[in-house]
Amino acid sequence: MILRPFALIVILSLSACTTIYQNQKQDDPDWAPSFPEFPDNEFDNSGSIYNVATAKMLFQDKKALRIGDIVTVVLAENTRATKNADTELSKDTSVSTTAPVIFNNPASPLNVGAGTTDLGVALTSQNAFKSENDSKQSNLLTGTISVTVQKVFANGNLAIRGEKWIALNQGKEFIRISGFIRPEDIDKDNQIRSTKVANARIFYGGTGVLAESNEEGWLSRFFNSGWWPF
Repeated sequence: MILRPFALIVILSLSACTTIYQNQKQDDPDWAPSFPEFPDNEFDNSGSIYNVATAKMLFQDKKALRIGDIVTVVLAENTRATKNADTELSKDTSVSTTAPVIFNNPASPLNVGAGTTDLGVALTSQNAFKSENDSKQSNLLTGTISVTVQKVFANGNLAIRGEKWIALNQGKEFIRISGFIRPEDIDKDNQIRSTKVANARIFYGGTGVLAESNEEGWLSRFFNSGWWPF
């Protein structure tokens, strides 16, 4: 009876892993774009043609600098990791005890059945363990995504966030990214590489039939996970 709640917890935890992207939806308020909010006094007619909010510099590239501005992130993620481990342990133990001596006389062997048993004791134990591990992983993500500036900090750095959804024949795919950038890293085309986004959070996933078909069943994941003791 005690194992039933434990098994239920394991099943629910494993099934939740498969729905982490399946439950994603569009128009999530946490990923909603930000829009510029200018005070009304910035648009008051003060008799001057120049306005700070809408000014365009003649000798400066148009870049994202304010809340609500759009900047294009060029996804150029290429990671590769390799890990090798080789462990070998061995232990040999040997214990022997001769026949006891009683009053300076060795103890005589015992007659057991038709044979003779020595009173000496000998114990030998050997343990060996060997493990080899070879793991390789590589990831490649390319493309572009346009996001909006969420916040401008006192040092000039910008907080960006945005998403892109693509509807396919049998489902949807999405890309989400957030992080912090420097205005100096934005090029003349108002683009910045994802490798220059600090504290970057990049999510790529999908929903629908195609995404579900690529997921391993919860029972198979249980037998292949660390929860399985054998």
